[in-house]
Amino acid sequence: MHETPDDLTELQQRIDASYASAGDHIRSIFRPELRSSAVDLARALTGIFVINLATVTAKGEPLVAPVDGLFYRGRLFFGLPPRSLRARHVRARPSVSATHMEGELTDHGGRCLIVHGVAQEVTSGHPLHAGYSRYVMPLYGLPVPDDLETHPDDGPREDFTGFIEPRRIYAQGY
Repeated sequence: MHETPDDLTELQQRIDASYASAGDHIRSIFRPELRSSAVDLARALTGIFVINLATVTAKGEPLVAPVDGLFYRGRLFFGLPPRSLRARHVRARPSVSATHMEGELTDHGGRCLIVHGVAQEVTSGHPLHAGYSRYVMPLYGLPVPDDLETHPDDGPREDFTGFIEPRRIYAQGY
C-alpha cells in the first residue's frame, strides 16, 4: 500500500458521500454489507490492471476503451499514449468515468469499481509525480532516474498521465 492515513480518510469520506447520495438502483447493487472500504481498495488494487476509461468528444459523445489502471495514494491513475485522441479529449474536457470489473457481481463474488470525476494531469513538479514515477516505472520495466524531484519538465507532453479526482466512487468485492 502506498496510501497515507490522510489518503485513506479522504477516500473513505468520498466513498461514504457517494453512497449517501446514490439512487435506489446503485444502492440495490452496492448493498452496505458488500461494499468495499478505502483500505480494501488500497490492499487489493496493486500493480497494473485494466480499466475502461470513458472520455467525451467535442460533440459531447462518450468514447470508452480499455487502458492500464494503477491505484496510488488513494487515486485511480491512468495513462494515455502520445498523440492519442483520448489524451486530447481529456485535456479539453477532463470529465471522465472509469470502471474495473472482475466477474459478475453477486452476493458471493465479483469485483466492481466505478469512478466518476475529473482527470488531473500529473507532470514533473506535481506533488505526486516523483512518488508515482518510482512506483510505476519498475512495473513497466523502466529504470527510475535519480533526479525525479529536480528534473525540469521538458515542455508540453503529447501523452497524458494522471488520475481521476473522484466526484463519485463505488466499490464492491475488493
